[in-house]
Amino acid sequence: MAFFNRSQTKNFRSVSPDEAAFLLQEGARIAVLDVRNPDEYHSTTGRLQNAILIPVDELSSRLAELGGLKEKTILVYCRSGIRSRRACEILSKEGFTVVNLEGGILKWLGESHSVVRLT
Repeated sequence: MAFFNRSQTKNFRSVSPDEAAFLLQEGARIAVLDVRNPDEYHSTTGRLQNAILIPVDELSSRLAELGGLKEKTILVYCRSGIRSRRACEILSKEGFTVVNLEGGILKWLGESHSVVRLT
């Protein structure tokens, strides 16, 4: 029986909020995907600038919406980093280049990074 090292089967990496903020400075080469539910997306917690909302439970059936992003890296986030890891697994299997925001938007906010909030 073969044993697989987790890092060998994972096709994406997780980055800290500071690393993600640095990546976002690249602008055109990075897309942002929020995989929370619509209520969370529109909540007072806020969202990352220019984030596309596709809840993780709908991701597999809505991949066509992301087809134009195959040439970019997609920064994926959720509330705490669990759903975004699942989304990264789905997307990487489909050939997307993805990066998971470690700790989600809660850690992003905890490190004093800015978000967009509805007024």
